[in-house]
Amino acid sequence: MRLTGFKALTFDVYGTVIDWETGITDALAPLASRSPVKLTRDQILEAHAYHESTLQRLTPAKRYRDLLAVVHRRLAEDWQVRADWEDCLAYGRSVGDWPAFADSAPALAALKRHFALVVLSNVDNKSFAASARRLAVPFDAVFTAEDIGSYKPSARNFDHMLAELARRGIDRRDILHTAESLFHDHAPANRAGLATCRIFRRHGQLGFGATMEPDEMVHVDVTFNSMAELAAAVEAESTA
Repeated sequence: MRLTGFKALTFDVYGTVIDWETGITDALAPLASRSPVKLTRDQILEAHAYHESTLQRLTPAKRYRDLLAVVHRRLAEDWQVRADWEDCLAYGRSVGDWPAFADSAPALAALKRHFALVVLSNVDNKSFAASARRLAVPFDAVFTAEDIGSYKPSARNFDHMLAELARRGIDRRDILHTAESLFHDHAPANRAGLATCRIFRRHGQLGFGATMEPDEMVHVDVTFNSMAELAAAVEAESTA
């Protein structure tokens, strides 16, 4: 597959260019530290994945920062820790503090020279605005769960993005969907008929971390361990 044959890269953000697993565990550290049972990093992430995905399915129109507040409350109940609602709300507001991976901003800047860059993210607009400042690149289009009224892996999110991009002259055959999560992104991208690129941030680690395990076979067209590797591959193709 020739990477430079595509016109647009459609991106997941959290887990792909924003280090959400560090952001989640750092923001949950005060709560997790009070658990009567010592929790590992992956236990925290896996519990978060369960409650987040459950609430996204049950309350698809809830804004992400408000949904995270409920996730915090559910985790406190699981871990038998008292948490005030203000603590829950503070966790929901923490998204903008989650760090970018070190290679994200320079890689995006390099990729911008070759592709339209489009965001398809399970986030609210206010939280994404804070994350976008860390990424320091002008995206050509941004589609959030708040805009669409549902969360990936719903086909509704991909259908909306594809319809909007088609209006701008970008066919699905011109798109490489770029993401870490098999559950949120690659499985529904397969169903939507999109070519896919996995940024395998969790390479060398067991399990699925902050995402649920997909319940179906998932095809990935090309895999890189970082955004820097993807950008380097595109540069190599363009100068060959």
